[in-house]
Amino acid sequence: MLHVLTEHHGRHAGLVLGGAGRRKRGTFQPGNGLACRWRARLPEHLGNFSAELVRVRAGPLLGDAPRLAGLGAACALVDAVLPEREPYPAVYHGLLALLDSLIDDEYPLEAWGAGYVRWELGVLAVLGFGLDLSACAATGSNKRLIWVSPKSGCAVSAAAGADYADRLLRLPPFLVGSGAATTAEIADGLRLTGHFLTRHGLVRDDAALPAARDRLSEIFR
Repeated sequence: MLHVLTEHHGRHAGLVLGGAGRRKRGTFQPGNGLACRWRARLPEHLGNFSAELVRVRAGPLLGDAPRLAGLGAACALVDAVLPEREPYPAVYHGLLALLDSLIDDEYPLEAWGAGYVRWELGVLAVLGFGLDLSACAATGSNKRLIWVSPKSGCAVSAAAGADYADRLLRLPPFLVGSGAATTAEIADGLRLTGHFLTRHGLVRDDAALPAARDRLSEIFR
């Protein structure tokens, strides 16, 4: 079974004859770019894929556990949150940009990690569950925004959230334009987006975030 993300046909599944064999196994790795042709007798059928490898992404990252975890998490998340055969071109192009940053040595851990968190925020927005981080939900002020309400997804200022800190999610400063991200802030960002993806984003109500996504969070923690 092959799952691909396409610009115009969304997340799409199909069978690949011999795809698990030794000769083709390297082609069908998470993150690789493929040129695919899908065929089925009727549009609602599962159908079959024929595919050619266009770009290798997984192979060069085998010696870099954090980057490989980022690639695996992004691909697994797309498979978990996008309904099948519905186009989301913004998610598609955002994923391509994220994957390119993972295989580019010029992007250090903190740079691509922050980009990953922003990409997940973008996925939430496209799915209709965007967070409002522009001003405090209680006071309307845009100063010292350090929390997010786990219910509304709105920012909360330090003053307004002082008495409820144990119930709020941390808002990493890099998400509101306050400098470069640290690994601890990226961990907070993944906890933030993970909460709302679990609550609103998963296709099945009984599903959990993919194990690959949990591994990425653990690396930054």
